[in-house]
Amino acid sequence: MAALYEGFTLCGLVSAANSAEAGVQGIEPAKDTDHVVVTDSGRSVTVYKVSDQKPLGSWTVKQGQTLTCPAVCNTQTGEYVVVTDNKVIRVWKDEDINFDKVFKATVSADIARLLAVRDCEPVVLFSRGAVRLLDSLLAAPQQPVEGVLSEEEVIRWSSSVAEGNQQVIIFTTEEKGNHFLYLQRFNPNSLQKYRLEKEGSGDVPISFSATVRDKNINLQYLYSSGCVYQSVVPVRGAPVEGEQTLPRTLLLRLSVGEGDLSSAALLSLDQAHVAVVGVPHPSAGAGKDFLCIWNTNFQTLQASKEMTGNIYGQLWGYSGKLYVPHGKSLTVIPYECQRSSLATALGKLKQAGTEGSRSAAPVLSWNALLHGEAAQPQSVARGVETRKSKLSRKSQATPVLTLDQVLEQIKTAPEEDVQRQVEEYLSRAAAPDLQLAVGHVASELVARCQSEASFYTHSALVQLVNTHCLCHSVCPGLLMLALEKKDYFLTQLCLQHFPDIPEAVTCACLKAFISIPDSDLEAVSVELDSVSFMESLVSEPSREGALQNGFSPVLLEEDSCDTQIAPSKQEKVPGWLAYKLTCPVGLKKAALLNEILQTAYSENFLLPHLKDLSAPQVILFLQYLQFLYLKCSQDISSQVPGLRAPTMTQIMDWVCLLLDAHFTVLVMLPEAKELLSYLHKFVRSQVKLFSELGKIQGSLQELHKVKPTEDVGQYSIEVIELF
Repeated sequence: MAALYEGFTLCGLVSAANSAEAGVQGIEPAKDTDHVVVTDSGRSVTVYKVSDQKPLGSWTVKQGQTLTCPAVCNTQTGEYVVVTDNKVIRVWKDEDINFDKVFKATVSADIARLLAVRDCEPVVLFSRGAVRLLDSLLAAPQQPVEGVLSEEEVIRWSSSVAEGNQQVIIFTTEEKGNHFLYLQRFNPNSLQKYRLEKEGSGDVPISFSATVRDKNINLQYLYSSGCVYQSVVPVRGAPVEGEQTLPRTLLLRLSVGEGDLSSAALLSLDQAHVAVVGVPHPSAGAGKDFLCIWNTNFQTLQASKEMTGNIYGQLWGYSGKLYVPHGKSLTVIPYECQRSSLATALGKLKQAGTEGSRSAAPVLSWNALLHGEAAQPQSVARGVETRKSKLSRKSQATPVLTLDQVLEQIKTAPEEDVQRQVEEYLSRAAAPDLQLAVGHVASELVARCQSEASFYTHSALVQLVNTHCLCHSVCPGLLMLALEKKDYFLTQLCLQHFPDIPEAVTCACLKAFISIPDSDLEAVSVELDSVSFMESLVSEPSREGALQNGFSPVLLEEDSCDTQIAPSKQEKVPGWLAYKLTCPVGLKKAALLNEILQTAYSENFLLPHLKDLSAPQVILFLQYLQFLYLKCSQDISSQVPGLRAPTMTQIMDWVCLLLDAHFTVLVMLPEAKELLSYLHKFVRSQVKLFSELGKIQGSLQELHKVKPTEDVGQYSIEVIELF
């Protein structure tokens, strides 16, 4: 099985003059697995730390100059290399600020691409097919460069792979509708040429991906017809003179709908999985673009995620993350691929960590696959007939509803019948079909609920969400429908299970939760797991002598705010920490707000929507965050692990977000003065905490440098001076 997890936006894309052009020339790995080098389509190179989603450095060429190939990182030296205006090579480091003053060298021929592999020297690929190692080229930039390709032959794609100490440069070319593959080896120096087989009329290869497995180069390529082929070429071995036809094997035949593919990309993830973007989803309507992971061993769709905006036919993957430019943003999507087997391909493999409340999947019947017979669940103890098996045996006479029949019933049947039929279908649906079926059923239900005000199937929608097969992108209207119907239980479930909720929807939920009176929530069913730790904090006094959040609160008394706080009667406890607060909202509203705190977001997209909150709503939410922080600080050890409770980091992040969005308004409100004073102390306490942790880290690093002393016996006393 394969999975696509919640993605995030790494950066925005500069709008190109031609909307079909991507805002990214290339994405290359940097000095470690958490850094990438992004070259935009204009004049800038930016290094990002992916986990922080923030740029660490950016360099831009002057007006009139252009970057003509993606920048790469030389991991051996920590330097970055890029080509401007086809012939000028620039080399620089992180500390270089002025891009015009970095090292530059002008070569004698146009450069097609810079290619780099970790722990190997970068390679320069010239437009006419010649290849040079970077250091040897910079030693004599004006050295003559031979032409390998014919006059009308153009390089379409290139890559570099390494196996042991052998580095191989791979590139494809096109000449009058014919496509060729070149392999350039360095040890020994040799060049091998292959001809790619032609497809039907007009079908051309549009995307390539190369990996090294078992000392062979595995080349996978996607044709405009939707066919995915694989060719295997040995890394080592004596080259064969002349041009050869490249042998290939058909891995996948993807449906492309009407016409051929134009903007699509393929990336090999492992020996059994490939990711494709820009290829139509097999069950989605026209006009929608998806990122999909396919199992090539069994030709099954393993995971998919809809991508909004224009797709540019670009896809990169490094360290378990996929990089997809679409619309006006570059999105990073973590993924995972498990061992390929028939059980995982059919969705029958029991996963570790599966909730115990879920019923076991029925054992697959081969008769069902070969002869279409219904697969019956088989009990481990066949001699014992359970109540469930009796019910299923009695219901065998009832005709089984197909997905199309259920969708038709949803359009016209009464509410009770629809809920019963959906429940019955979900109980019988096979695991391989469940994910696609749940999306269709949920979309149809939401469409009818929106068109008919009197129609609303709460239990059916809850059951669909509990299958864990839904996300916001599959059924965008579900969460807003639940909010409109004031179905806060379903809204809470969606916030818990949907990993891809847009920031605008998150803020809409936050605004609704803050605005609803606590009295209106008394009759509403809400899961209270996330507030159970607060109940214990409110009911139980704090333990004397316990440390708050890992630091001694006595030090905080030295730093005081302008606002005076009444001193506490307890010794060695600062006044702000001993300050008694009551929860400004009811427990049910607190549970809903806690779901907001734990929802994923991107700060750049969330801040504009937070500004829509009114001043009273902001103050109430800040007061609740203050209450949460104070209770956690008073006795952090009382929190029960495993519950859905917001962390200290999440609380502080939301405090900072609200202050950033409404700082001007809050400083003008007299009623917010005392609140801001307390929040100032909260933030300062965190700064002091991390400062103390930094000192501890430095001490531990010094301890690691100390050489181990010789064993002086069974008992000894050793004194280590840190400062």
